[in-house]
Amino acid sequence: MSSNSPELTRLVDWFAEVRRDLPWRDPAAGAWAVLVSEVMLQQTPVVRVLPVFTAWMARWPDPAALAAVPSGEAIRAWGRLGYPRRALRLHEAARLVVQRHDGQVPADVDALLALPGVGGYTARAVAAFAHGQRHAVIDTNVRRVVARWRQGRADAVTMPLTAVEELLPPTASEAVVVSAALMELGALVCTARGPVCGECPFRESCAWRAAEYPAGPPRRSQGYAGTDRQVRGRMLALLRDGTAAREESDLLAVCTDPVQAARALAGLLADGLVARRADGTFALPG
Repeated sequence: MSSNSPELTRLVDWFAEVRRDLPWRDPAAGAWAVLVSEVMLQQTPVVRVLPVFTAWMARWPDPAALAAVPSGEAIRAWGRLGYPRRALRLHEAARLVVQRHDGQVPADVDALLALPGVGGYTARAVAAFAHGQRHAVIDTNVRRVVARWRQGRADAVTMPLTAVEELLPPTASEAVVVSAALMELGALVCTARGPVCGECPFRESCAWRAAEYPAGPPRRSQGYAGTDRQVRGRMLALLRDGTAAREESDLLAVCTDPVQAARALAGLLADGLVARRADGTFALPG
Protein backbone atom coordinates (compact mmCIF):
# COMPACT_ATOMS: atom_id res chain seq x y z
CA MET A 1 0.00 0.00 0.00
CA SER A 2 1.55 3.29 -1.07
CA SER A 3 2.28 6.15 1.28
CA ASN A 4 -0.29 8.31 -0.53
CA SER A 5 -3.05 5.69 -0.29
CA PRO A 6 -6.42 7.43 0.23
CA GLU A 7 -7.17 5.01 3.07
CA LEU A 8 -3.97 5.83 4.93
CA THR A 9 -4.45 9.53 4.25
CA ARG A 10 -7.87 9.38 5.89
CA LEU A 11 -6.40 7.43 8.80
CA VAL A 12 -3.59 9.92 9.36
CA ASP A 13 -5.97 12.88 9.08
CA TRP A 14 -8.32 11.24 11.59
CA PHE A 15 -5.42 10.57 13.95
CA ALA A 16 -4.26 14.18 13.77
CA GLU A 17 -7.72 15.32 14.93
CA VAL A 18 -8.45 12.86 17.74
CA ARG A 19 -5.13 11.55 19.03
CA ARG A 20 -4.85 11.54 22.80
CA ASP A 21 -2.25 13.80 24.37
CA LEU A 22 -0.27 11.13 26.20
CA PRO A 23 3.03 11.97 27.91
CA TRP A 24 5.03 9.21 26.24
CA ARG A 25 4.01 10.61 22.84
CA ASP A 26 5.73 13.91 23.54
CA PRO A 27 8.70 14.17 21.13
CA ALA A 28 10.84 15.17 24.11
CA ALA A 29 9.80 12.15 26.17
CA GLY A 30 12.70 9.95 25.09
CA ALA A 31 13.19 6.23 24.68
CA TRP A 32 13.11 5.47 28.41
CA ALA A 33 9.62 6.97 28.71
CA VAL A 34 8.45 4.92 25.74
CA LEU A 35 9.88 1.72 27.20
CA VAL A 36 8.31 2.37 30.62
CA SER A 37 4.94 3.15 29.07
CA GLU A 38 4.95 0.07 26.86
CA VAL A 39 5.72 -2.21 29.80
CA MET A 40 3.06 -0.56 31.96
CA LEU A 41 0.45 -0.72 29.19
CA GLN A 42 0.74 -4.49 28.82
CA GLN A 43 -2.75 -5.78 29.71
CA THR A 44 -3.48 -2.49 31.49
CA PRO A 45 -5.65 0.42 30.24
CA VAL A 46 -4.25 3.90 29.72
CA VAL A 47 -6.42 5.47 32.42
CA ARG A 48 -4.81 3.29 35.08
CA VAL A 49 -1.30 3.70 33.73
CA LEU A 50 -1.21 7.51 33.51
CA PRO A 51 -0.88 8.41 37.21
CA VAL A 52 1.63 5.63 37.90
CA PHE A 53 3.67 6.53 34.81
CA THR A 54 3.77 10.21 35.78
CA ALA A 55 4.96 9.46 39.31
CA TRP A 56 7.46 6.86 38.06
CA MET A 57 9.08 9.20 35.53
CA ALA A 58 9.25 12.03 38.07
CA ARG A 59 11.14 9.75 40.43
CA TRP A 60 13.21 7.81 37.89
CA PRO A 61 13.61 9.95 34.75
CA ASP A 62 16.24 7.64 33.28
CA PRO A 63 17.40 4.02 33.62
CA ALA A 64 20.31 4.95 35.89
CA ALA A 65 17.96 6.47 38.46
CA LEU A 66 15.88 3.30 38.65
CA ALA A 67 18.91 1.00 38.62
CA ALA A 68 20.30 2.82 41.67
CA VAL A 69 17.43 1.84 43.98
CA PRO A 70 16.46 -1.60 45.35
CA SER A 71 14.05 -3.60 43.23
CA GLY A 72 11.53 -3.46 46.05
CA GLU A 73 11.10 0.26 45.44
CA ALA A 74 10.04 -0.47 41.86
CA ILE A 75 7.49 -2.98 43.12
CA ARG A 76 6.20 -0.45 45.65
CA ALA A 77 5.87 2.28 43.01
CA TRP A 78 4.09 -0.13 40.66
CA GLY A 79 1.11 0.11 42.99
CA ARG A 80 -2.00 -1.69 41.81
CA LEU A 81 -1.24 -1.91 38.09
CA GLY A 82 -1.22 -5.69 38.36
CA TYR A 83 1.27 -8.27 37.08
CA PRO A 84 3.99 -6.82 39.36
CA ARG A 85 6.69 -9.00 37.83
CA ARG A 86 6.69 -6.32 35.13
CA ALA A 87 8.12 -3.89 37.70
CA LEU A 88 10.83 -6.37 38.61
CA ARG A 89 11.73 -6.94 34.95
CA LEU A 90 11.77 -3.21 34.27
CA HIS A 91 14.19 -2.73 37.15
CA GLU A 92 16.40 -5.50 35.77
CA ALA A 93 16.21 -3.94 32.30
CA ALA A 94 17.30 -0.58 33.71
CA ARG A 95 20.36 -2.19 35.28
CA LEU A 96 21.33 -3.86 32.02
CA VAL A 97 20.80 -0.65 30.03
CA VAL A 98 23.26 1.04 32.40
CA GLN A 99 25.74 -1.83 32.24
CA ARG A 100 25.60 -2.57 28.51
CA HIS A 101 24.42 0.62 26.83
CA ASP A 102 25.82 3.49 28.89
CA GLY A 103 22.39 4.22 30.31
CA GLN A 104 20.74 4.77 26.92
CA VAL A 105 17.83 2.57 25.79
CA PRO A 106 19.12 0.86 22.64
CA ALA A 107 17.56 1.34 19.23
CA ASP A 108 18.39 -2.08 17.83
CA VAL A 109 15.56 -4.58 18.07
CA ASP A 110 17.85 -7.47 18.95
CA ALA A 111 19.45 -5.43 21.74
CA LEU A 112 16.02 -4.53 23.05
CA LEU A 113 14.93 -8.17 22.95
CA ALA A 114 17.90 -9.02 25.18
CA LEU A 115 16.46 -6.88 27.98
CA PRO A 116 14.35 -8.64 30.66
CA GLY A 117 10.63 -8.35 30.10
CA VAL A 118 10.97 -7.07 26.54
CA GLY A 119 9.26 -9.24 23.93
CA GLY A 120 8.79 -8.81 20.22
CA TYR A 121 5.97 -6.31 20.44
CA THR A 122 7.68 -4.10 23.02
CA ALA A 123 11.01 -4.16 21.17
CA ARG A 124 9.43 -3.07 17.89
CA ALA A 125 7.28 -0.46 19.64
CA VAL A 126 10.34 1.15 21.26
CA ALA A 127 12.31 0.98 18.02
CA ALA A 128 9.45 2.62 16.14
CA PHE A 129 8.02 5.17 18.57
CA ALA A 130 11.25 6.12 20.34
CA HIS A 131 13.78 5.74 17.54
CA GLY A 132 11.67 6.40 14.44
CA GLN A 133 12.26 3.07 12.73
CA ARG A 134 9.90 1.33 10.33
CA HIS A 135 8.50 -1.74 12.09
CA ALA A 136 5.17 -3.53 12.20
CA VAL A 137 3.93 -2.85 15.73
CA ILE A 138 1.10 -5.28 16.46
CA ASP A 139 -0.81 -5.06 19.71
CA THR A 140 -4.34 -6.33 20.31
CA ASN A 141 -5.81 -3.13 18.88
CA VAL A 142 -3.82 -3.26 15.65
CA ARG A 143 -4.54 -6.95 15.22
CA ARG A 144 -8.28 -6.34 15.57
CA VAL A 145 -8.29 -3.36 13.17
CA VAL A 146 -6.39 -5.20 10.45
CA ALA A 147 -8.44 -8.38 10.90
CA ARG A 148 -11.65 -6.40 10.36
CA TRP A 149 -10.52 -3.91 7.74
CA ARG A 150 -8.48 -6.22 5.52
CA GLN A 151 -9.62 -9.76 6.34
CA GLY A 152 -13.31 -9.42 7.18
CA ARG A 153 -12.92 -11.12 10.55
CA ALA A 154 -14.10 -9.84 13.92
CA ASP A 155 -10.68 -10.42 15.43
CA ALA A 156 -7.58 -12.56 15.12
CA VAL A 157 -5.71 -14.48 17.79
CA THR A 158 -2.40 -14.09 15.96
CA MET A 159 -1.22 -12.11 12.97
CA PRO A 160 2.04 -12.38 11.01
CA LEU A 161 4.23 -9.29 10.91
CA THR A 162 3.98 -9.21 7.15
CA ALA A 163 0.20 -8.65 7.30
CA VAL A 164 0.80 -5.28 8.94
CA GLU A 165 4.19 -4.42 7.50
CA GLU A 166 2.82 -4.49 3.96
CA LEU A 167 0.29 -1.82 4.95
CA LEU A 168 2.91 0.65 6.18
CA PRO A 169 4.31 3.43 4.00
CA PRO A 170 7.91 2.85 2.89
CA THR A 171 9.18 5.98 4.63
CA ALA A 172 10.02 5.33 8.26
CA SER A 173 8.61 8.61 9.58
CA GLU A 174 5.29 8.01 7.83
CA ALA A 175 5.20 4.38 8.95
CA VAL A 176 5.60 5.43 12.59
CA VAL A 177 2.58 7.73 12.34
CA VAL A 178 0.48 5.06 10.66
CA SER A 179 1.46 2.51 13.33
CA ALA A 180 0.40 4.87 16.10
CA ALA A 181 -2.81 5.73 14.23
CA LEU A 182 -3.77 2.07 13.83
CA MET A 183 -3.32 1.54 17.56
CA GLU A 184 -5.41 4.61 18.35
CA LEU A 185 -8.15 3.51 15.96
CA GLY A 186 -8.45 0.18 17.74
CA ALA A 187 -8.45 1.84 21.15
CA LEU A 188 -11.03 4.54 20.42
CA VAL A 189 -13.23 3.44 17.49
CA CYS A 190 -12.70 -0.15 16.34
CA THR A 191 -13.09 -1.51 19.85
CA ALA A 192 -13.65 -5.12 20.80
CA ARG A 193 -17.17 -4.35 21.96
CA GLY A 194 -19.35 -1.60 20.51
CA PRO A 195 -17.22 -0.34 17.61
CA VAL A 196 -18.25 3.10 16.34
CA CYS A 197 -18.10 2.31 12.65
CA GLY A 198 -19.61 5.62 11.58
CA GLU A 199 -16.49 7.42 12.84
CA CYS A 200 -14.00 5.03 11.26
CA PRO A 201 -11.78 6.32 8.43
CA PHE A 202 -11.88 2.81 6.94
CA ARG A 203 -15.67 2.48 6.96
CA GLU A 204 -16.00 2.55 3.17
CA SER A 205 -13.39 -0.15 2.60
CA CYS A 206 -13.83 -2.33 5.68
CA ALA A 207 -14.19 -5.99 4.74
CA TRP A 208 -15.85 -6.82 8.07
CA ARG A 209 -18.51 -4.15 7.53
CA ALA A 210 -19.06 -5.31 3.95
CA ALA A 211 -19.58 -8.86 5.21
CA GLU A 212 -22.22 -7.55 7.66
CA TYR A 213 -20.11 -8.02 10.77
CA PRO A 214 -19.67 -11.79 11.11
CA ALA A 215 -19.14 -12.79 14.71
CA GLY A 216 -15.82 -14.05 15.94
CA PRO A 217 -15.08 -16.84 18.41
CA PRO A 218 -16.56 -16.32 21.89
CA ARG A 219 -14.35 -14.25 24.15
CA ARG A 220 -13.10 -15.95 27.28
CA SER A 221 -13.34 -13.80 30.35
CA GLN A 222 -10.49 -14.08 32.82
CA GLY A 223 -11.77 -14.16 36.36
CA TYR A 224 -9.84 -12.51 39.16
CA ALA A 225 -11.86 -12.91 42.35
CA GLY A 226 -10.71 -15.87 44.37
CA THR A 227 -7.62 -16.58 42.27
CA ASP A 228 -4.02 -16.90 43.42
CA ARG A 229 -3.40 -13.60 41.62
CA GLN A 230 -5.84 -11.85 43.93
CA VAL A 231 -4.27 -13.38 47.03
CA ARG A 232 -0.77 -12.44 45.83
CA GLY A 233 -2.01 -8.92 45.20
CA ARG A 234 -3.36 -8.63 48.73
CA MET A 235 -0.06 -9.82 50.18
CA LEU A 236 1.93 -7.37 48.11
CA ALA A 237 -0.44 -4.57 49.14
CA LEU A 238 0.37 -5.25 52.80
CA LEU A 239 4.08 -4.98 52.11
CA ARG A 240 3.82 -2.11 49.66
CA ASP A 241 1.61 0.13 51.78
CA GLY A 242 3.80 -0.08 54.88
CA THR A 243 7.48 0.31 55.65
CA ALA A 244 7.84 -2.43 58.26
CA ALA A 245 8.39 -6.10 57.50
CA ARG A 246 5.48 -8.44 58.09
CA GLU A 247 5.13 -11.70 59.93
CA GLU A 248 4.20 -14.75 57.89
CA SER A 249 0.90 -14.97 59.77
CA ASP A 250 -0.01 -11.44 58.61
CA LEU A 251 0.43 -12.41 54.98
CA LEU A 252 -1.34 -15.74 55.24
CA ALA A 253 -4.30 -14.05 56.93
CA VAL A 254 -5.32 -12.28 53.72
CA CYS A 255 -6.88 -15.54 52.50
CA THR A 256 -9.28 -17.86 54.29
CA ASP A 257 -7.89 -20.90 52.46
CA PRO A 258 -4.57 -21.78 54.15
CA VAL A 259 -3.43 -23.97 51.26
CA GLN A 260 -4.03 -21.22 48.71
CA ALA A 261 -2.40 -18.62 50.97
CA ALA A 262 0.73 -20.73 51.38
CA ARG A 263 0.87 -21.37 47.63
CA ALA A 264 0.52 -17.66 46.86
CA LEU A 265 3.28 -16.70 49.28
CA ALA A 266 5.57 -19.40 47.89
CA GLY A 267 4.94 -18.05 44.41
CA LEU A 268 5.84 -14.51 45.45
CA LEU A 269 9.07 -15.76 46.96
CA ALA A 270 9.94 -17.82 43.89
CA ASP A 271 9.29 -14.84 41.60
CA GLY A 272 11.51 -12.56 43.66
CA LEU A 273 8.66 -10.21 44.50
CA VAL A 274 8.96 -10.88 48.25
CA ALA A 275 12.04 -11.60 50.35
CA ARG A 276 12.31 -13.53 53.59
CA ARG A 277 14.55 -11.78 56.09
CA ALA A 278 16.95 -13.46 58.47
CA ASP A 279 14.51 -12.99 61.37
CA GLY A 280 11.79 -14.86 59.46
CA THR A 281 9.75 -11.80 58.53
CA PHE A 282 8.84 -10.84 54.96
CA ALA A 283 9.40 -7.62 53.00
CA LEU A 284 9.77 -6.31 49.48
CA PRO A 285 13.22 -7.19 48.08
CA GLY A 286 16.01 -4.86 49.12
